[in-house]
Amino acid sequence: MVNNIASLWEDLTSNKYRRRKALKKIIIHILIVLAVLVLMIPLLWAIIASTQSPGQIYQYPPRLLPGNAFVRNFTIAWHRYNVGRGMLNSFYIAAVVSFVKIILALTSAMALVYYDFPIKTGIFFFILLTLLMPVPVRIVPLFDIVNDIGWANSYWALTVPFFASATGTFLFRQHFMSIPTSIAEAARVDGIGPVRFLVQILTPMSKNTIGAFVVITFVYVWNQYLWPMLIITTRSRQVVQLSMQQLTTSGPEQIVDWGVAMAGALTALIPPLIIFFLLQEQFMKGFALSDEK
Repeated sequence: MVNNIASLWEDLTSNKYRRRKALKKIIIHILIVLAVLVLMIPLLWAIIASTQSPGQIYQYPPRLLPGNAFVRNFTIAWHRYNVGRGMLNSFYIAAVVSFVKIILALTSAMALVYYDFPIKTGIFFFILLTLLMPVPVRIVPLFDIVNDIGWANSYWALTVPFFASATGTFLFRQHFMSIPTSIAEAARVDGIGPVRFLVQILTPMSKNTIGAFVVITFVYVWNQYLWPMLIITTRSRQVVQLSMQQLTTSGPEQIVDWGVAMAGALTALIPPLIIFFLLQEQFMKGFALSDEK
Protein backbone atom coordinates (compact mmCIF):
# COMPACT_ATOMS: atom_id res chain seq x y z
CA MET A 1 0.00 0.00 0.00
CA VAL A 2 2.78 2.38 0.98
CA ASN A 3 4.68 1.48 -2.16
CA ASN A 4 1.63 2.21 -4.33
CA ILE A 5 1.14 5.62 -2.71
CA ALA A 6 4.85 6.46 -3.24
CA SER A 7 4.67 5.38 -6.88
CA LEU A 8 1.51 7.44 -7.43
CA TRP A 9 3.17 10.48 -5.83
CA GLU A 10 6.23 10.09 -8.06
CA ASP A 11 4.02 9.92 -11.14
CA LEU A 12 2.16 13.07 -10.10
CA THR A 13 5.34 15.04 -9.41
CA SER A 14 6.90 13.73 -12.61
CA ASN A 15 3.86 14.78 -14.69
CA LYS A 16 3.78 18.13 -12.96
CA TYR A 17 7.48 18.66 -13.75
CA ARG A 18 7.00 17.69 -17.41
CA ARG A 19 4.01 20.03 -17.77
CA ARG A 20 5.94 22.89 -16.19
CA LYS A 21 8.91 22.22 -18.48
CA ALA A 22 6.66 22.08 -21.56
CA LEU A 23 4.91 25.32 -20.52
CA LYS A 24 8.27 27.02 -20.03
CA LYS A 25 9.41 25.88 -23.48
CA ILE A 26 6.18 27.18 -25.10
CA ILE A 27 6.57 30.60 -23.41
CA ILE A 28 10.20 30.86 -24.58
CA HIS A 29 9.21 29.99 -28.16
CA ILE A 30 6.38 32.55 -28.11
CA LEU A 31 8.80 35.24 -26.88
CA ILE A 32 11.32 34.32 -29.59
CA VAL A 33 8.64 34.47 -32.30
CA LEU A 34 7.45 37.84 -31.01
CA ALA A 35 11.03 39.19 -30.99
CA VAL A 36 11.58 37.98 -34.56
CA LEU A 37 8.30 39.57 -35.67
CA VAL A 38 9.26 42.89 -34.05
CA LEU A 39 12.56 42.83 -35.96
CA MET A 40 10.92 41.77 -39.23
CA ILE A 41 7.98 44.22 -39.22
CA PRO A 42 9.97 47.19 -40.64
CA LEU A 43 11.43 45.03 -43.42
CA LEU A 44 8.07 43.41 -44.20
CA TRP A 45 6.42 46.83 -44.34
CA ALA A 46 9.18 48.09 -46.66
CA ILE A 47 8.66 45.12 -49.01
CA ILE A 48 4.87 45.63 -49.08
CA ALA A 49 5.13 49.43 -49.44
CA SER A 50 7.57 49.08 -52.35
CA THR A 51 4.73 47.51 -54.35
CA GLN A 52 2.07 50.11 -53.53
CA SER A 53 1.11 53.37 -55.19
CA PRO A 54 0.85 56.60 -53.13
CA GLY A 55 -2.92 56.23 -53.00
CA GLN A 56 -2.63 52.70 -51.59
CA ILE A 57 -0.02 53.71 -49.01
CA TYR A 58 -1.95 56.73 -47.68
CA GLN A 59 -5.35 55.03 -47.60
CA TYR A 60 -7.08 54.39 -44.27
CA PRO A 61 -7.28 51.79 -42.83
CA PRO A 62 -3.73 50.84 -43.96
CA ARG A 63 -3.47 48.27 -46.71
CA LEU A 64 -1.33 45.34 -45.55
CA LEU A 65 -1.30 43.44 -48.87
CA PRO A 66 1.08 43.97 -51.83
CA GLY A 67 -0.04 46.53 -54.40
CA ASN A 68 0.29 46.77 -58.16
CA ALA A 69 2.99 49.48 -58.47
CA PHE A 70 6.08 47.26 -58.13
CA VAL A 71 7.55 48.02 -61.57
CA ARG A 72 6.60 51.73 -61.38
CA ASN A 73 8.29 52.26 -58.00
CA PHE A 74 11.54 50.49 -58.85
CA THR A 75 11.73 52.18 -62.27
CA ILE A 76 11.28 55.68 -60.77
CA ALA A 77 13.81 54.99 -58.00
CA TRP A 78 16.39 53.69 -60.45
CA HIS A 79 16.09 56.35 -63.19
CA ARG A 80 14.69 59.54 -61.66
CA TYR A 81 16.66 59.46 -58.39
CA ASN A 82 19.90 58.05 -59.80
CA VAL A 83 20.02 55.11 -57.37
CA GLY A 84 22.00 53.01 -59.83
CA ARG A 85 24.78 55.62 -60.14
CA GLY A 86 24.86 56.04 -56.37
CA MET A 87 25.19 52.28 -55.90
CA LEU A 88 28.03 52.12 -58.43
CA ASN A 89 29.90 54.93 -56.65
CA SER A 90 29.33 53.40 -53.22
CA PHE A 91 30.47 49.97 -54.42
CA TYR A 92 33.65 51.39 -55.94
CA ILE A 93 34.45 53.37 -52.78
CA ALA A 94 33.64 50.47 -50.44
CA ALA A 95 35.74 48.02 -52.51
CA VAL A 96 38.79 50.33 -52.69
CA VAL A 97 38.65 51.26 -49.00
CA SER A 98 38.19 47.61 -47.94
CA PHE A 99 41.16 46.43 -50.03
CA VAL A 100 43.61 49.14 -48.95
CA LYS A 101 42.45 49.05 -45.34
CA ILE A 102 43.12 45.30 -45.13
CA ILE A 103 46.60 45.69 -46.64
CA LEU A 104 47.51 48.44 -44.15
CA ALA A 105 45.99 46.62 -41.19
CA LEU A 106 47.81 43.37 -42.06
CA THR A 107 51.20 45.02 -42.47
CA SER A 108 50.89 47.20 -39.36
CA ALA A 109 49.75 44.26 -37.24
CA MET A 110 52.60 42.14 -38.61
CA ALA A 111 55.10 44.86 -37.65
CA LEU A 112 53.66 45.11 -34.13
CA VAL A 113 53.81 41.35 -33.54
CA TYR A 114 56.89 40.07 -35.35
CA TYR A 115 59.33 43.01 -35.17
CA ASP A 116 61.03 44.76 -32.28
CA PHE A 117 61.52 48.51 -32.48
CA PRO A 118 61.58 51.38 -29.97
CA ILE A 119 58.31 52.43 -28.26
CA LYS A 120 56.41 49.63 -29.99
CA THR A 121 53.93 49.39 -27.11
CA GLY A 122 53.46 53.16 -27.09
CA ILE A 123 52.72 53.17 -30.82
CA PHE A 124 50.16 50.42 -30.37
CA PHE A 125 48.36 52.33 -27.60
CA PHE A 126 48.48 55.49 -29.72
CA ILE A 127 46.77 53.55 -32.53
CA LEU A 128 44.11 52.38 -30.08
CA LEU A 129 43.68 55.96 -28.88
CA THR A 130 42.43 56.95 -32.33
CA LEU A 131 39.40 54.73 -31.71
CA LEU A 132 38.20 57.44 -29.33
CA MET A 133 38.07 59.93 -32.21
CA PRO A 134 35.31 58.89 -34.63
CA VAL A 135 34.80 60.69 -37.93
CA PRO A 136 32.12 63.16 -36.67
CA VAL A 137 34.59 64.44 -34.03
CA ARG A 138 37.36 65.22 -36.54
CA ILE A 139 35.16 66.05 -39.52
CA VAL A 140 35.75 69.84 -39.46
CA PRO A 141 39.59 69.72 -39.55
CA LEU A 142 39.39 66.83 -42.00
CA PHE A 143 37.20 68.93 -44.29
CA ASP A 144 39.69 71.84 -44.11
CA ILE A 145 42.66 69.60 -44.94
CA VAL A 146 40.94 67.83 -47.84
CA ASN A 147 39.65 71.13 -49.20
CA ASP A 148 43.09 72.81 -48.93
CA ILE A 149 44.86 70.10 -50.91
CA GLY A 150 42.22 70.24 -53.64
CA TRP A 151 40.56 66.89 -53.09
CA ALA A 152 37.08 68.25 -52.44
CA ASN A 153 34.37 66.75 -54.64
CA SER A 154 36.61 63.82 -55.70
CA TYR A 155 36.90 60.10 -55.09
CA TRP A 156 40.18 60.76 -53.25
CA ALA A 157 38.21 62.57 -50.56
CA LEU A 158 35.80 59.64 -50.25
CA THR A 159 38.48 56.96 -49.93
CA VAL A 160 41.87 58.13 -48.61
CA PRO A 161 40.69 59.42 -45.17
CA PHE A 162 39.31 55.93 -44.40
CA PHE A 163 42.34 53.82 -45.37
CA ALA A 164 43.87 53.57 -41.89
CA SER A 165 42.03 51.44 -39.35
CA ALA A 166 42.83 51.08 -35.65
CA THR A 167 40.14 48.39 -35.38
CA GLY A 168 41.72 46.37 -38.17
CA THR A 169 45.21 46.70 -36.72
CA PHE A 170 43.97 45.57 -33.32
CA LEU A 171 41.97 42.69 -34.81
CA PHE A 172 44.87 41.30 -36.86
CA ARG A 173 47.39 41.90 -34.06
CA GLN A 174 45.34 39.76 -31.69
CA HIS A 175 44.98 37.07 -34.36
CA PHE A 176 48.71 37.01 -35.17
CA MET A 177 49.52 36.70 -31.47
CA SER A 178 47.47 33.49 -31.37
CA ILE A 179 49.64 31.92 -34.12
CA PRO A 180 52.47 29.78 -32.68
CA THR A 181 55.83 31.59 -32.78
CA SER A 182 57.45 28.39 -34.05
CA ILE A 183 55.90 29.06 -37.47
CA ALA A 184 57.65 32.44 -37.72
CA GLU A 185 60.92 30.93 -36.51
CA ALA A 186 60.69 28.10 -39.06
CA ALA A 187 60.02 30.63 -41.83
CA ARG A 188 63.00 32.70 -40.72
CA VAL A 189 65.25 29.60 -40.72
CA ASP A 190 64.06 28.74 -44.24
CA GLY A 191 65.05 32.20 -45.42
CA ILE A 192 61.50 33.41 -46.13
CA GLY A 193 61.36 37.21 -46.36
CA PRO A 194 58.74 39.47 -44.74
CA VAL A 195 56.60 39.92 -47.85
CA ARG A 196 56.56 36.20 -48.63
CA PHE A 197 55.85 35.40 -44.98
CA LEU A 198 52.87 37.75 -45.04
CA VAL A 199 51.47 36.63 -48.40
CA GLN A 200 52.10 32.88 -48.26
CA ILE A 201 51.79 32.13 -44.53
CA LEU A 202 49.97 34.80 -42.53
CA THR A 203 47.30 35.72 -45.10
CA PRO A 204 46.04 32.13 -45.70
CA MET A 205 45.97 31.57 -41.94
CA SER A 206 43.94 34.79 -41.50
CA LYS A 207 41.26 34.26 -44.14
CA ASN A 208 38.43 34.15 -41.57
CA THR A 209 39.59 37.34 -39.88
CA ILE A 210 40.03 39.00 -43.29
CA GLY A 211 36.53 37.91 -44.33
CA ALA A 212 35.00 39.29 -41.14
CA PHE A 213 36.87 42.57 -41.53
CA VAL A 214 35.78 42.90 -45.18
CA VAL A 215 32.12 42.60 -44.15
CA ILE A 216 32.50 45.22 -41.40
CA THR A 217 34.42 47.65 -43.58
CA PHE A 218 32.22 47.26 -46.66
CA VAL A 219 29.00 47.86 -44.70
CA TYR A 220 30.57 50.81 -42.84
CA VAL A 221 31.70 52.55 -46.03
CA TRP A 222 28.47 51.67 -47.86
CA ASN A 223 26.47 53.45 -45.14
CA GLN A 224 28.58 56.62 -45.22
CA TYR A 225 26.29 59.66 -45.28
CA LEU A 226 27.64 62.68 -43.38
CA TRP A 227 31.09 62.90 -44.98
CA PRO A 228 29.92 62.46 -48.63
CA MET A 229 27.16 65.00 -48.02
CA LEU A 230 29.76 67.59 -46.94
CA ILE A 231 32.54 66.93 -49.42
CA ILE A 232 30.68 65.94 -52.62
CA THR A 233 28.81 68.56 -54.64
CA THR A 234 28.48 66.82 -58.02
CA ARG A 235 25.49 64.55 -58.52
CA SER A 236 27.49 62.08 -60.61
CA ARG A 237 29.77 61.38 -57.59
CA GLN A 238 27.01 61.03 -55.01
CA VAL A 239 26.86 57.86 -52.98
CA VAL A 240 23.78 55.73 -52.57
CA GLN A 241 22.89 57.07 -49.10
CA LEU A 242 22.50 60.57 -50.54
CA SER A 243 20.23 59.13 -53.21
CA MET A 244 18.16 57.65 -50.37
CA GLN A 245 17.88 61.11 -48.84
CA GLN A 246 16.48 62.49 -52.11
CA LEU A 247 13.92 59.70 -52.22
CA THR A 248 12.31 60.96 -49.02
CA THR A 249 11.87 64.55 -50.22
CA SER A 250 8.37 65.77 -51.09
CA GLY A 251 7.25 65.58 -54.68
CA PRO A 252 5.19 68.04 -56.73
CA GLU A 253 2.08 67.14 -54.73
CA GLN A 254 3.89 67.88 -51.42
CA ILE A 255 3.76 64.25 -50.32
CA VAL A 256 6.55 61.70 -49.98
CA ASP A 257 6.17 58.76 -52.35
CA TRP A 258 7.02 56.06 -49.81
CA GLY A 259 6.57 53.32 -52.40
CA VAL A 260 9.46 54.71 -54.45
CA ALA A 261 11.49 55.38 -51.28
CA MET A 262 11.09 51.79 -50.07
CA ALA A 263 11.89 50.44 -53.55
CA GLY A 264 15.14 52.43 -53.55
CA ALA A 265 15.99 51.32 -50.02
CA LEU A 266 15.47 47.66 -50.87
CA THR A 267 17.60 48.02 -54.00
CA ALA A 268 20.39 49.61 -51.95
CA LEU A 269 20.33 46.64 -49.56
CA ILE A 270 21.33 44.13 -52.23
CA PRO A 271 25.18 44.63 -52.46
CA PRO A 272 25.84 44.52 -48.67
CA LEU A 273 23.60 41.44 -48.41
CA ILE A 274 25.51 39.71 -51.22
CA ILE A 275 28.85 40.49 -49.51
CA PHE A 276 27.52 39.20 -46.21
CA PHE A 277 26.17 35.95 -47.65
CA LEU A 278 29.37 35.32 -49.62
CA LEU A 279 31.52 35.83 -46.50
CA GLN A 280 29.04 34.60 -43.91
CA GLU A 281 31.14 31.60 -42.86
CA GLN A 282 34.33 33.65 -42.55
CA PHE A 283 32.42 36.39 -40.71
CA MET A 284 31.11 33.95 -38.08
CA LYS A 285 34.44 32.16 -37.65
CA GLY A 286 36.40 35.41 -37.65
CA PHE A 287 34.84 36.47 -34.37
CA ALA A 288 34.60 33.01 -32.83
CA LEU A 289 36.58 32.58 -29.64
CA SER A 290 37.80 29.13 -30.54
CA ASP A 291 40.67 27.28 -32.16
CA GLU A 292 38.68 27.13 -35.44
CA LYS A 293 39.45 30.82 -36.00
